[in-house]
Amino acid sequence: MKLLLLLFFCAVCPNSRNGLAILFLPLLFSAFVLKSGHASSRGERVEADQGVVATDETECSKIGKNVLYRGGHAVDAAVAATLCIGVVSPADSGLGGGGFILVRPAKGDAKVFDMRETAPGRASKDMFSKMNETEWKVGPLSIAIPGQLAGLYTIHQQYGKLSWESLVKPAENLARTGFKISQSLFQKMASAESIIMADEELRNVFAPNGELLIEGQTLRLKKLADTLAAIAKQGMKIFYNGSIAESLVEDIRKRHGIVTKEDLQKYRVITREPLVANVLGYKMVTVPPPATGGAMVILILKALSKSNVKDVSFPLLVHRTIEALKYALALRMNLGDPGFVNITKTLNSMISDATAEYVKNHIDDKKTFDPPHYGSKWSQVNDHGTSHICIVDRHRNVVTMTTSINTRWGSKVMSESTGIFLNNQMYDFSIPTSKVRPGAPANFISPFKRPLSSMAPIVLLKGGQVRAVIGSAGGLLIPDAVTQVLVNFFVRKKHVFTAVKAPRFYHRLYPNVLLYENYSSHSGDRYGYCDQTLTELRKKGHNLKQATSGMTTCQFVVQVLEGKKSGQLIAVSDPRKGGFPAGY
Repeated sequence: MKLLLLLFFCAVCPNSRNGLAILFLPLLFSAFVLKSGHASSRGERVEADQGVVATDETECSKIGKNVLYRGGHAVDAAVAATLCIGVVSPADSGLGGGGFILVRPAKGDAKVFDMRETAPGRASKDMFSKMNETEWKVGPLSIAIPGQLAGLYTIHQQYGKLSWESLVKPAENLARTGFKISQSLFQKMASAESIIMADEELRNVFAPNGELLIEGQTLRLKKLADTLAAIAKQGMKIFYNGSIAESLVEDIRKRHGIVTKEDLQKYRVITREPLVANVLGYKMVTVPPPATGGAMVILILKALSKSNVKDVSFPLLVHRTIEALKYALALRMNLGDPGFVNITKTLNSMISDATAEYVKNHIDDKKTFDPPHYGSKWSQVNDHGTSHICIVDRHRNVVTMTTSINTRWGSKVMSESTGIFLNNQMYDFSIPTSKVRPGAPANFISPFKRPLSSMAPIVLLKGGQVRAVIGSAGGLLIPDAVTQVLVNFFVRKKHVFTAVKAPRFYHRLYPNVLLYENYSSHSGDRYGYCDQTLTELRKKGHNLKQATSGMTTCQFVVQVLEGKKSGQLIAVSDPRKGGFPAGY
C-alpha cells in the first residue's frame, strides 16, 4: 500500500519538488518486498547461481563464500567458515567442542562424520551421582574430549581442493588482528561478566582495561591465534598428539580435571551411514545416533503427512506438530552411542511408517496430555547445539554441519596456554540418580562413549537433485525449529525467508510447558502468534509460556528446480541471531 501511494504521489506531482519522494522509493520498495516475503532488506537472504554459505556470523559466511569463489569444494568452505565461527563466537563453538557433519557430494554417496566429543578414559557411570548439578554442568569434570578439529581435518583430507593452511589462515588473522564484538557476543560476555572478572586469564582477554569490552569494540584472541597458526602448519596431529595436546592436558590438570594425553591420542572421527527416509515427497538424508534430531524430524513429518495437513487450520496444525514432537521426545531417550548400545531395532522402529501411523492415530485433535501418555520413561537431556552452517557449491556438493561447546561458554574453562574454550559435553550424558525421573540407561557414561545429541543436519533431495539444506542451533529444541521451517516451506508454502522468520513454539516434554515466541529482537523484528492461535491451544489444554528471546537459529538453503530460475540457490540465515549469508 505504501508503494502504491508513493507511485500515485509521484505521478500526480511529477516536478522536481518531488525528488525527495523519488529518493525514498527504493527504500519503500525494499520494505514492501520484505513484508510480502520475497526478500530481506537487511540481507538475511541471498540468491546466487554458483554457491552459497549460510552461517550465524556474516564475516564467516563471507570467508566461506570467498573459498568457493576461489574454486574450493563445499568442504573447504566449511573448514574456513567453522574455524571463523570459533573465533568470532567463542561462547558457542570452537576447537574445544565437536558436532556432526553431513557431506552430500554431487557424485557419490552421502556420509556422516561424527566428531562428537567422547568421555575421558577415567570417566564412570556414577561420577556425578553424588555431586550437585553445577559440578556436572560447569568446571573441569564436565570437559569431554574435543572432536571438532579432527572432524574438519578428516573431511578436508577426503574432499578438500585447497590447501589446509589457506583455509585456517582467515580465522588466525581474525584472532590476531581483532574483530568487532557483535551484539550477540556482547550479550554473552555480559551474562558471564562475574566469571570473566573472577578469572585473570579471562579478564586479560575480555576486560583488558579492567572493564568488560562492549559491542563494537575490537576483541583480539592472541593465544588462540597462535594455536591456529600451529594447526595451519601441522594439521590435527599437533592438537591430539603434540604440543597443543600437552598444553591442554596440563591446563585441565591444574583445574583438577581428568582428561589425559592418552584420551586425546585415542580420539577418532567415526564415519557413519546417514539416516534416509521419504518425507513430504522428498528423500531426506540426515545424521544417525548419537545424534537424535534427524530421527525425530523424520517421525514428526511422517506422522503429520499421514493426515490432512494442507487444509487444516493453523492452530490445529500447531497442535498436531506438538503432539507428534512429544512422542518423538519420549522415544529419543531410548537411543545412545551405537558403539556401546544396540539401538538398531529402536531406531528402525522410530523412523518407520508403522510408528508414524501409530502416532497419527493417537493424536487427539481436541486435547493434549501429560508426559507419561507419550511413553516417557526417562529424564530428558537438555543438550545445546550452538552454531550451524549450510553450504552448497557450484557443483552442488553440500555440507550441513552443527557444532557446539554445549552450554554458553561450555565448561567456563579456557585453556590458558592455548586460548581454547573447552566444552561441557559430559553434561549431555544421563546419570542414574534423579530427583524426579531416572536417567536413560542407553545414555549412561562410559569411558570414550559419545553423549546423546539433538543435532539435525539435513539434506532434502528430489529426483537426485538437492532441493533443500537445513540445520539449527538450539540443543533439545533443534528438532522443533527444523520441523517448523520445513512445514512452513513445504506444507504452508511460505517463502524461504518467511519460513525461517515465522514465530516458533517449543516443547521439552518436561516440564509440560509449551513455549511460544513473543518478543521484539534487537534489530526490531517482531516474533509472535495471534491471540486466536494461543486461545485455541489453551482450549486444548496446553500450558503456554512466552519465550522472550530467540531460542533456536536455523540456516536454510533451497535450490529452485523448475522454471526460468531452475538451479538458483536461495540461502537464509536466521535473523534471530543477526548473521547474513553470502553467495556468488
